[in-house]
Amino acid sequence: MSDMTQTAEANAKIMDGPNVPGTDPVKSDKSRSLAQDAFRDLVRRPMFLLSAVLILFILFIAAFPGVFTSVDPLDCDLKNSMKGPSGDAWFGYNFQGCDVYSQTVYGTRNSIVVGVLTTVFSLIIGALVGVLGGFFGKWTDAILSFVTNVFFGLPLLLAAIVILNNFRDEKGMRNAGVMAVVLTLTAVGWMSMARVMRGAVMQVKQADYVAAARSLGASTTRMMFRHVLPNSITPVIVVATISLGVVISAEATLSFLGIGIRPPAISWGVMISEAQQRISQGLHPLLFPSGMLSITVLAFIMLGDAVRDAFDPKLR
Repeated sequence: MSDMTQTAEANAKIMDGPNVPGTDPVKSDKSRSLAQDAFRDLVRRPMFLLSAVLILFILFIAAFPGVFTSVDPLDCDLKNSMKGPSGDAWFGYNFQGCDVYSQTVYGTRNSIVVGVLTTVFSLIIGALVGVLGGFFGKWTDAILSFVTNVFFGLPLLLAAIVILNNFRDEKGMRNAGVMAVVLTLTAVGWMSMARVMRGAVMQVKQADYVAAARSLGASTTRMMFRHVLPNSITPVIVVATISLGVVISAEATLSFLGIGIRPPAISWGVMISEAQQRISQGLHPLLFPSGMLSITVLAFIMLGDAVRDAFDPKLR
């Protein structure tokens, strides 16, 4: 009888796994598997590694431009106007005699700042609207969905042009600063994230752990921000990563049209706008900022695609 009891206890220990206080081995493995499998799959993707390296390098340039050039981007000499690339100026000079390489390096900061801040603000607004609408439903969802659809009906660039056209400097010239461009693009660019967040929240709130938290008396705020939001934010982050590249190109487009950032501020869009006026005299002032813009946008799109493929179970 005692042998049978010992055998049963041993089998129970094997079934239960190691007795670690405060942990459930089965649940622990399952909870880790989603994130761990996605991360392991992600780091094996060449597209992710390449895009991550490019983005880190571009962010480093934006944060520490002085490491890459000691030339003042606003130190211009008309005697060097439109000179081609050389040992003294790797990317040549523009029509004002400014070093194109130095301006490309320093222009990275404003372009990246606009992209990152706009994406972060859009993510916050979109996540909040999506959580409230998806979690509460009924009239709350109806009102927020109506507001989202109204903003969706506004073409992004057209709405941004209308708003930014009202920003003037002390001379009455159109001139929107970096924060004006950020807030404008945020106001017309948060809707996609709100829709994605709403759909994810509507799925997650039906989960058993949310029902268990509700039955245990958890407050609405705790359920939303402790259980629902963390488990529905992944698809929104993927959208935000891809949108960051789109925002950078939108800033360049607005600056090219003379609506966004204006000289003496430097951005890739400003450089492209100035270079296209003298394109018949030389391509190098246009080629290098355009190349940096294209590489940056492509890197963020590649990163977003890699993250989406890694975290979407249907694509793995």
